[in-house]
Amino acid sequence: MDSDGMESFLVWAESAQDRLRYALVAGYGKERGLEAANVALSYAWKHWDRLSSMSNPVGYVYRVGQREASRVRRSDPVVFPAASSEMPWVEPGLPSALEELTNRQRVVVTLVHGFGHSHREVAAVLGVSTGSVQRHLERGLRKLRDSLGVNVDV
Repeated sequence: MDSDGMESFLVWAESAQDRLRYALVAGYGKERGLEAANVALSYAWKHWDRLSSMSNPVGYVYRVGQREASRVRRSDPVVFPAASSEMPWVEPGLPSALEELTNRQRVVVTLVHGFGHSHREVAAVLGVSTGSVQRHLERGLRKLRDSLGVNVDV
């Protein structure tokens, strides 16, 4: 890779790595998600000449991370339980409610509401339309509300 290619990869990686890690950790748990993100970023480095011409390289690299995370049998929880204390930092039922969501719903809800990413950013990472992100978000939030017994006045 020439110096221009290396520079373009570094610029891309700086903008994409956090979103990629957040999405994979949300979908596969901390340990598997971080390992998958590292493998995916290494893949991107090795294949940057080809990936740099793609319209959505982060979406492609996310899929590489998904394949890596899927190779290992799930052994760690996707969402860690709330720390035990008298006043939990989060709704005590949230971790188990998040586990009931589909993988895509959990990733979208976590990225949008947990990390504050826009629908457009999430769509780019997942390689889907913003409408698809909106649908997964709505369905995921509806399931969370039902599971937690939350009523929303619209």
